Amino acid sequence: SHNMSEYVRMTDTERDQIDQDAQIFMRTCADAIHQLRTEAHKGVQSTQVKEHRTAVLDFVEDYLKRVCKLYSEQRAIRVKRVIDKKRL
Repeated sequence: SHNMSEYVRMTDTERDQIDQDAQIFMRTCADAIHQLRTEAHKGVQSTQVKEHRTAVLDFVEDYLKRVCKLYSEQRAIRVKRVIDKKRL
């Protein structure tokens, strides 16, 4: 039973911090996926295992890209609102 006023009270500083943390987190995830890709095939002889790992990493990377896109769209909406408020 949250009411909307609880969310409106978030300050711009808090929003900026969330944006910064989200960007750091997404970058960290992308780096981790890259590292996993680098090490996924080390010492693996089986073609099936290599293909499976590649498919899993492709899926995870695609999911991260979709999350980043959604985040970017939400951030663009926030920036637009700030600009609109300044115009008024």
